Amino acid sequence: MKLNALRGLLLPLLLLATWEYASRQSTAGAYAFVPLAQVGAALAELLGNGELLVNLWASLLRTCIGLAVGIVAGTALGALMALSGLANRLIAPLFHALRQVPMLGWIPLIALWLGNGESAKLLIVSLAALYPMVLNTFESLRQVEGQHREAARVLMLSRSQQLRLILLPAALPGIVAGVLQALAFAWVTAVGSELFLASGAGLGSLMMNAEAGARMEIILVCVLCIGLCGYVMSWLCTLLARRLLRGHPTP
Repeated sequence: MKLNALRGLLLPLLLLATWEYASRQSTAGAYAFVPLAQVGAALAELLGNGELLVNLWASLLRTCIGLAVGIVAGTALGALMALSGLANRLIAPLFHALRQVPMLGWIPLIALWLGNGESAKLLIVSLAALYPMVLNTFESLRQVEGQHREAARVLMLSRSQQLRLILLPAALPGIVAGVLQALAFAWVTAVGSELFLASGAGLGSLMMNAEAGARMEIILVCVLCIGLCGYVMSWLCTLLARRLLRGHPTP
């Protein structure tokens, strides 16, 4: 086990060593590949003045709100499309056409409608979380085994009771898998929206300000923070999913 852990550290250590070597080759290299000591100093600076924590909290809060909206709306829309043939015929063509547009491609239009404030960013994040939730909810409910539906008919359950007591519990693993996908999309899109709509707090805004000031070391700190936070959030959600799905296969 320890040997595997050490092997997992080998590539990151090699990359760090290569980065530090490249930073010492020339002035241009030192700008493109900022020395690790300079990156560490930038991290200490951002932690000392509180700028990193303020912007990180803003991005996390924006992600959580948009994710919550996307999960609720996406689950409801996916269930409607799965359980109603009419709704599926009416909604599915438009939905599948719109989801082909990259999320960042919607930013200019949304900015035109709502400006570059918080409401525009939350809408973008919510849409990013909505798509995987709709698809996973729809597919999970449509694939519920026949005996579950037959049991609902034998028990003479109403449509709402079938959904609450039979269909949703059976489709839960797929829906939870959709939540994990939605989290990744929401986090990446939250930072992306901050890069394009550079107003207010957020890691994306901090990166844009650093670029304007030629502070490459701050950009690197933000990139590392984005990657680490995304990994931790995914790990925590996976642990929660395993607890929730103890009687089901985990996603």
